[in-house]
Amino acid sequence: MDRDSATQPAGQALIEQPQANLPDRPVVVSVCITCKTADGGAVVGPEMYAAVQAAIGKDGANVAVRPVQCLSVCKRPATVAVTSPDGYTFLFGDLQTESGTAALVSFVQSYQKSDFGLVPWRERAEVLRKGMVARVPPIRWSPDDGRAPK
Repeated sequence: MDRDSATQPAGQALIEQPQANLPDRPVVVSVCITCKTADGGAVVGPEMYAAVQAAIGKDGANVAVRPVQCLSVCKRPATVAVTSPDGYTFLFGDLQTESGTAALVSFVQSYQKSDFGLVPWRERAEVLRKGMVARVPPIRWSPDDGRAPK
């Protein structure tokens, strides 16, 4: 039942309703395991996958970390995508294992708390701001003007 401040008992604060547009669970983190260094040398993807998997954990809070064969961003290794069924998809490249993993853990936590997973630019770690490859809107909505639904 909705209440306004006039009907709220004295001394009780209004309880904020949860956001209705949070991304569906689970959040899926896809890590390219075929990524090689920019010079085509060592394969860096498996190391990134192992680090992200360890940081988030196999049973992370509604987060699935999975290896994928290729995200087609071969000139910007290591590459990782973050998505959910009703949320934005973010594709990041140029990630180093240590700094990229820490940034991704923080990003996933913000993603889970943001409408449609749309993490504000200022809340993203610098390595993710610089490594942004693409931000794809959720497939289930396509408003005429391209904005998120209200």
